[in-house]
Amino acid sequence: MYSNILRHPGPTPIPKKVQLAMNRDMMSHRSKEFVHLYRETTNRVKPIFGTKQEILLIPSGGTAALEAAAVNSVTAGEEVVVITVGAFGNYFVSICEKYGFHVHKLEKPWGEACTAEELAEFLKPLSNIKAVFATYNETSTGILNPIEQLAKVVRAQTDALFIVDGVSCLGGAPAEMDKWGVDILVTGSQKAMMLPPGLALLSISDRSWKVIEENKAPSYYLNLLSYREWAEKGMTPNTPAVSLIYGLSAVCDLIEEEGGFSETVARHELMKNMVRESMKALSIGLLTLDEYASPTITAILTPEGLDTGAFLGHLKKKYHLDFAGGLGHLQSKMFRFGHMGYCFPSDVLQAVSLLEAGLQDFNYEFNAGAGVLAAQKVFLEAQKK
Repeated sequence: MYSNILRHPGPTPIPKKVQLAMNRDMMSHRSKEFVHLYRETTNRVKPIFGTKQEILLIPSGGTAALEAAAVNSVTAGEEVVVITVGAFGNYFVSICEKYGFHVHKLEKPWGEACTAEELAEFLKPLSNIKAVFATYNETSTGILNPIEQLAKVVRAQTDALFIVDGVSCLGGAPAEMDKWGVDILVTGSQKAMMLPPGLALLSISDRSWKVIEENKAPSYYLNLLSYREWAEKGMTPNTPAVSLIYGLSAVCDLIEEEGGFSETVARHELMKNMVRESMKALSIGLLTLDEYASPTITAILTPEGLDTGAFLGHLKKKYHLDFAGGLGHLQSKMFRFGHMGYCFPSDVLQAVSLLEAGLQDFNYEFNAGAGVLAAQKVFLEAQKK
């Protein structure tokens, strides 16, 4: 049986080195060996977040960490702003409403980013805002919100915490949590972090901790004060995902072998440009503008005359190329090309070539090889710099 070429927004392919690391013999999560592993690995992850704060590890999906960020920082009845530019921005809305927060929703059409000017105008009539929630990379649309600029607005106009979902881009996009003024930054293991699902990572600012310490909201498993207390011992309050932490250490090895995190970010930016230029050369539309395009996932509009489901099914069955479909009201109008984590320019060239083969099968008119040539040109020009 053939394995599929997984070009999804997550879960994503796992490097062999990471797989081997996760196969190591199990250890006690209360042992000296685990304390060493935990402390060393979380310290090595800090550059990915751009922080000097501790990295907390929760054995969960990223959504649980988003919920933890919310319930530990805000109590029922308090006012929050949620910036949503797609399906996963709406996750934050649902979480906040579930806990009884008074939600002011700044909603943009799918495919558009939220600008600093729009956030500033939205915040003007509001007061007593406890937190502003934003999605850094919107998986459903391939949008990268300008978090640095949004953070400046939050700081200038409010005393609110700025809480950011970085689940689908941390590990592939630049992040400077401390410098930008992000208060809580969250990610998950199964996307650009090159791990299987099951581990959430988050970091918390000093000003956030002061708020969390005063928050009386009930929480047990997701109690961040408990995670902080145990992190000081080099442990977690409950049984951790030991194998995934082995793997996370190997991920740090790979980033260092690449030349450091700046090189990893540059690779993702290069792949983004390769994908986008290849689609333009094939006269296939893109959902987002170049200015706000994600470095980890590209939202591609289904060519006119093609049935999205049939086309993606054909690519997977005949060529073993597995793209993700659209979400929500865009389900039948687009598909998503993941290029994050364990993915390289050669993988992009392979996927574009197979995509072209599928287009020919569906009698889509284009100049054969144009997409591959455009992507190759971007790659070769980058090598000259």
